[in-house]
Amino acid sequence: MPWQTPTIDSRPVAVLGAGVLGRRIACSWVAGGYNVTIRDPSAEQRQAAIHYIDNNLAEFSKILDKTTTGPGKYAAFEDLDSAVKNAWFVLEAVPEKLDLKTSTFGILAMKAPKDCIFGSNSSSYKSSLMLDNMDEEAKKRALNVHYTMPPSNRVVELMTSTYTHDEIFPFLVEKHRDIGLLPAVARKESTGFIINRLWAAVKRETLNILAEGVSDPEEIDTLWIEMFGRDKAGPCAMMDAVGLDTVAFIEDHYIQERHLDGTNTVDFLRNNYINEGRLGAKAGNGGFYSPGSTTKSEEGKQDFHDDLATPTLYILDIGLGENITHDFQHAGRILVTSGDGQNARPLITGLEAPDGIDISISDDRIFWTNMGIPSQNNGSVQSARIDGSEIQTVIAKGSVHTPKQISIDHSNKKLYFSDREGLRVHRANFDGSEHEILIETGDFRNTSDKEDQTKWCVGITVDPKNGRFYWTQKGFSKSGKGRILRSNIVMPPGATASTRSDIETVFENLPEPIDLEIDTESKTIYWTDRGEYPLGNTLNRGYVGDQQNGKAYEVLSRHLHEAIGLRLDKVNKQIYFTDMGGTVYRTDADGKNKTAIYNSDSTFTGITLAHLN
Repeated sequence: MPWQTPTIDSRPVAVLGAGVLGRRIACSWVAGGYNVTIRDPSAEQRQAAIHYIDNNLAEFSKILDKTTTGPGKYAAFEDLDSAVKNAWFVLEAVPEKLDLKTSTFGILAMKAPKDCIFGSNSSSYKSSLMLDNMDEEAKKRALNVHYTMPPSNRVVELMTSTYTHDEIFPFLVEKHRDIGLLPAVARKESTGFIINRLWAAVKRETLNILAEGVSDPEEIDTLWIEMFGRDKAGPCAMMDAVGLDTVAFIEDHYIQERHLDGTNTVDFLRNNYINEGRLGAKAGNGGFYSPGSTTKSEEGKQDFHDDLATPTLYILDIGLGENITHDFQHAGRILVTSGDGQNARPLITGLEAPDGIDISISDDRIFWTNMGIPSQNNGSVQSARIDGSEIQTVIAKGSVHTPKQISIDHSNKKLYFSDREGLRVHRANFDGSEHEILIETGDFRNTSDKEDQTKWCVGITVDPKNGRFYWTQKGFSKSGKGRILRSNIVMPPGATASTRSDIETVFENLPEPIDLEIDTESKTIYWTDRGEYPLGNTLNRGYVGDQQNGKAYEVLSRHLHEAIGLRLDKVNKQIYFTDMGGTVYRTDADGKNKTAIYNSDSTFTGITLAHLN
C-alpha cells in the first residue's frame, strides 16, 4: 500500500517520555506552532516538563527564529491512549532499554491512528531492532528520529528502519525545518547515525588521552574550544553534562558491535569515575569537573548540552523597590528565572508582603508566606500550582501572625514555618490540616513579649533524616543577641510548645540571623545574617553534628545589602541567596566564586529552586 501523507490540522505531535530530552523536543514543536501531547507515567516528570515549557517557550521561539509564529498548545498525560489517540507523529524518548522500546512500538501500532508516523529518539539502537511486535504496515511508518539537544543544538537525524516508506523522509525533513531545526538523513542504517559516530570517535580518543595520562580535562577542553568553537564546551565538559554513566552505556554498544577494546574507555570511566559515584553534572559529586562547573557563568553563554544541571529559581519580591505602587500592601510577587539569572518573569503577582517560599515538584505546588501588616495579626500561607495557577489559602489570616521562612519536609509532606511577631514555629499538612504550634517563645497578645525581639522566630529548616528542625531567633536589630536553636520533630510526651524541654541552642551571640538551610549529609547549617559588619550582612555556615567543635562557624560571604533568602543547590554544590538590595547571588559551597547573577530594582526576600532541565 502506498504511503498516505497524514493530515495535521490541529492533530498533535506526541512525545513519549517527559525527561530532559523529551521536554526539549516537545518545547521545540510547541515553539514551532504545533500542538503537542506528552506522556509519562511519573506525575513529577509530567509536571516538570509542563513547567519547563512554560519557562522556556519564549527562549526556544527566539533561538529557533519562530517569534512570528504563535505557539501550539501542550498537555501532559499519564495514560498512553490520551496522548496518542489523534497524533500524526509519535516520538518515543523512553529509557534506552530495547525491550521497553520494542514493547512501546508494538502498543503504538495498535493504539495510534493508522496514518501516524512512529519515531524513536534512540541513539544507541537501530529502529529495525524494535519492530518485532508491529504489523507489516506499521513497520513502514517507523524510523529513527534522533534529536541532539534543542534549542542550542538544532540537529535532528532521520534513519530508516529498512522498512520505512521513502516518502516519509522528505515530509519529516520539511516539518523539522518548519520548526527551526536542522534535519539530516542517514542514507542507510548505522549505529550512531552521523553526528554520534563522529562524536563517539572524539569521546573515545579523549578518554584514551586521559587514561594514558597525556593531558587533563581542563587542558583538553581549552585546546578544543580554541580550535573548534569559542561558544561551545569541550569534549570533557560535554561528557560531564551528558552523564559519564550514559557515555559508558553508549560506548558499550560500539564495543560489542565493532569488537573494540574498552580498557581505556569504559573500563577507565567505570574504575576512576562511575564506581566512585562521579557521574558528571547530574549527580552532585562531579565528574571530570567539580560540581557546578557545567552551569552557566556568563550572560549569553551556551554550550552543547544547554546547561542541564542549572536549576530554576523562584524569588520573592516583597514589592518595596522601584515597582512599588500606591497599593504597596499588594505589590509582592513571585519571579521565576533560570539559575544563571536569565529570562526572569513574574509568575504570581498581587501578594501581601511575601517572605518565605518552597516548592514540591511531586505535588505540583509552590508554597509561600505572606507577612501581611506586621503590626496586625493577618499573615497567611498560600500555595499555587507550579505554573502559578489555582492559588489556594493554606493557613488563613489570623491563624498565623507574621509568617517568615517556610521549609518543606518532603518525606512526610509537612510545612514548617516561623512566625515572627507571633513568637511561634508552626507545622501543617500541605492542605493546612493538622496545623500545630511546635514552639512558642511568648504570648504575642502580651505587649512586652511581642516587643521582645529576642523571642522573634524568623528562619526555619527541617532535617527529617535526623528528626530535628532548626529556627532562628534574631534579637533586636544589629544587637548581637541572635540565636539558632533546634528541637526534635516529635514533641516530648506531656510537653507543650511553650514548655518542651528538648530545645537546644546551637549558635548564639549572632548579629541578626535570618533564613536557614541545612545540608543533612554534612550536618552543616547555612544562614544569612542582617546584622552589622563585619559579621553581619553575611552568608555563614557551621557544623551542627553532635560533636561540635567549640560551636564555631565561618563567614562565607560578606558585604550584602540586608541579606535574607537562602537555598542550597545540592546537585551543583552551590548556594543561592538574596538581599533586599535586589540582588540574587550564587557562590560555591565554600563561599568562593561569588557571582551576582541577577540584579533589579526590586526588594528580594525568600528564594527556592528546583531542577527541571
